[in-house]
Amino acid sequence: MTYTEFQDMINSFGDIDGLDEGIVGYSTFGEPIKFFHYGDYSNNQIIIEASIHAREYLSGLVVAEQARYLAINNIEIVGGIYFIPCSNPDGVRLVLDGITDYYCPKLQEILLDINNGSDDFSQWKANGLGVDINVNFDALWSGGSQNVFCVAPSNFVGYYPNSEREVLALIDFTNKIRPALTLSYHTKGEVIYYGFEVLSPDRLERDRIIGEQLATVTGYELVRTVASTGGYSDWVSQHLQMPAFTIEVGNANIPHPIGIEYLDEIFEANKDVPITALNATYEIL
Repeated sequence: MTYTEFQDMINSFGDIDGLDEGIVGYSTFGEPIKFFHYGDYSNNQIIIEASIHAREYLSGLVVAEQARYLAINNIEIVGGIYFIPCSNPDGVRLVLDGITDYYCPKLQEILLDINNGSDDFSQWKANGLGVDINVNFDALWSGGSQNVFCVAPSNFVGYYPNSEREVLALIDFTNKIRPALTLSYHTKGEVIYYGFEVLSPDRLERDRIIGEQLATVTGYELVRTVASTGGYSDWVSQHLQMPAFTIEVGNANIPHPIGIEYLDEIFEANKDVPITALNATYEIL
């Protein structure tokens, strides 16, 4: 799959009746970070984002398929769901296309150097400047067990919290929407993470109850987050005090990046997650 094919698959859903389309913001290299919205704009709203790690681009196709599924089946919901299939377009482009004429020669040199001289970017997780944007959020920033402190294909926390354009776009958009819940899709492991360490006992129990519902729908294991900081879900938990979950799709034995041939089976396990999550906010909050 090329980056153009990836984008074409996602963009095609904008023509489906029942889905509104908009832009969250722009990436470092000026790519639009798009969203689709299903439902109404009153009552509860939730946000589902994906592909914040570049090599995990399949998660974005899963989220796009979730939006399509609701719209083509005209499933009635109370509230609305924002789907953000690709939070890291620059990184996904690198994974799928590698170094191309899209990048100026000096930037090509920089990216190749960050990637240890290799032109194989298939394991790249960062954005276009070598910052892992899912450890860049101001939520116990730089405190994760796997964090690194220099530009790298993965796990570099950035030079200061919220330094990256993609991170600021997600923060601004989330503050605007004020969602009742967020879901972040990643690969892999068939695990649902919940419970950022700053949560009070009451909020931790709230999230556990919702997480159990998501685990029942997907068949995934519900696991408490440990030694992971600076992610989008962490930021939502800390700053908005709202439930936030990270869902890792795909069998742990499948090598990164998980290919499109696994899309159908992963979607099937996750097709009812959005409506389950939305309904849970009315039951719990």
